[in-house]
Amino acid sequence: MNRSTTLFTAVTSLTRVQRLLRFPVSSASTMQRCLMSSKPVAAARLPKRVKLTAGKRYAWCACGHSQKQPFCDGAHRTLAPDIPPLRFTPDKEGAVMLCACKQSKNAPYCDGSHFKVIFQDVLKSVKGVFK
Repeated sequence: MNRSTTLFTAVTSLTRVQRLLRFPVSSASTMQRCLMSSKPVAAARLPKRVKLTAGKRYAWCACGHSQKQPFCDGAHRTLAPDIPPLRFTPDKEGAVMLCACKQSKNAPYCDGSHFKVIFQDVLKSVKGVFK
């Protein structure tokens, strides 16, 4: 490989990584990957900032298939029947970051697990360049 080919490959890889960070996983590609899943799929790479009302019940999408992320719209009934939504009632009113990668150990709240998901995506992109 000459220098210009290597540079083009690196720029192409960087563009793929930027696209992964900027846009959530589309529901069409999610549905193609797993028609009925037993594991949650990442709805987006970054958490969703939402305003919650104290004392109000919410249903956080745990499967990743909902079109109303980060909240449940019932898509799990057909696409991931083994993954019910997480119902919660916040104690305080205000804006919070809710997990969209579905990997948080503190669900429904973000705990930074999306950095691991992003890092894994970057590794896959970089490995694809050198195949």
